[in-house]
Amino acid sequence: MRADAAVVWDPALLGYDMGGDHPFNPIRLQLTMRLSQALGVLDGVEFVVPEAADDVELGRVHRPDYVAAVREAPMASWDVGHGLGTADNPVFDRMHAASALVVGGSLAAARRIVDGADRAVNLAGGLHHAMPDRAAGFCVYNDCAVAISWLLDNGVDRVAYLDVDVHHGDGVQTVFYNDPRVLTISLHQHPATLWPGTGSVTELGGPNAQGSAVNIPFLPGTRDAAWLRAFHATVPSLLEVFKPQVLVTQCGVDTHVEDPLADLALSVDGHREIYRTMRDLAQTYAGGKWLVTGGGGYELLRVVPRSWTHLLATVLDRDLPVDTAVPVEWATAVRQVAPNVVLPSTMGDGGSNGSDGSSGTVAFERWGGGRDEPVDNVIRDVRGAVFPLHGLDPDDPRD
Repeated sequence: MRADAAVVWDPALLGYDMGGDHPFNPIRLQLTMRLSQALGVLDGVEFVVPEAADDVELGRVHRPDYVAAVREAPMASWDVGHGLGTADNPVFDRMHAASALVVGGSLAAARRIVDGADRAVNLAGGLHHAMPDRAAGFCVYNDCAVAISWLLDNGVDRVAYLDVDVHHGDGVQTVFYNDPRVLTISLHQHPATLWPGTGSVTELGGPNAQGSAVNIPFLPGTRDAAWLRAFHATVPSLLEVFKPQVLVTQCGVDTHVEDPLADLALSVDGHREIYRTMRDLAQTYAGGKWLVTGGGGYELLRVVPRSWTHLLATVLDRDLPVDTAVPVEWATAVRQVAPNVVLPSTMGDGGSNGSDGSSGTVAFERWGGGRDEPVDNVIRDVRGAVFPLHGLDPDDPRD
């Protein structure tokens, strides 16, 4: 295990609970931690226990009137506005305290990195849709943006934010759209086919930060190999020229083929490959500094715990083969919650989506500029729009 990797966790983070049948159910976090512990991924790990972010820290991103509305919402008998009280963002008990604690988790991770750790992870974080003045997409406060703001005020000059959630990382992009110190890269399902309807290739950053926003939209049905080809054809070159001092990643797993809220077709094997690639990119282009958050993921029992256990294992250099058996005691605990669920027997999806089925390495073909598959059209569009703004040649496969 890496001695310089920090894991932020406290059961109190399960308090971010929108209740009932809401898709954003904290059981996914609870089951992830149980699975990680059952597989020994967290052996010897002393958790970093977060404190709730105060109003000053929340004010880095959010307007005071919005913070006040969140605090007062559970007691209000009128329409509080600000995107609160909707089906996506219902008001829930202790909403402000629970949401501020999630932000505090990502701030604790940021502080650990500035204090010398190379890596830090807050799985409860990744609430990337929250806007300065409103809740959106199950997100009340934007922990990613608050943590990035804090890093910029505490010795970090350049941050790259890499978002692999199936939904566009719109909140973080909005906050830093005109800030050349932050490079936001979002890989997501095409905005014409999925909420929030933003994240087109032409969203490139504000007038003072052209090229600082990068959007890579995928058509429904995109699988591991094609997704990874687009990733490798765009992201490493941009990080190389941007030279971030910290890589912040939002690791939503709603890109999985079984996710009920979206239409991409990645596998747990593909997720594992993405995490390992992120780790390599942080090492190569960000001096090893990697701040990790969770995000979306709504196949709560079969997908999220396995994928995020791989994420924790990757952060801690305790990589698990995808043919690792799912522990019987963990499966038994899941069936106590959902007696009829059919659980996978291994930590992978059996190599059915491009993996070799044992190591979990996912095959992909490198981009060469001459293909006509849909994803290669996306690659050409992204490179053509963004690469010249960074002094890169969009037609040179070496870039």
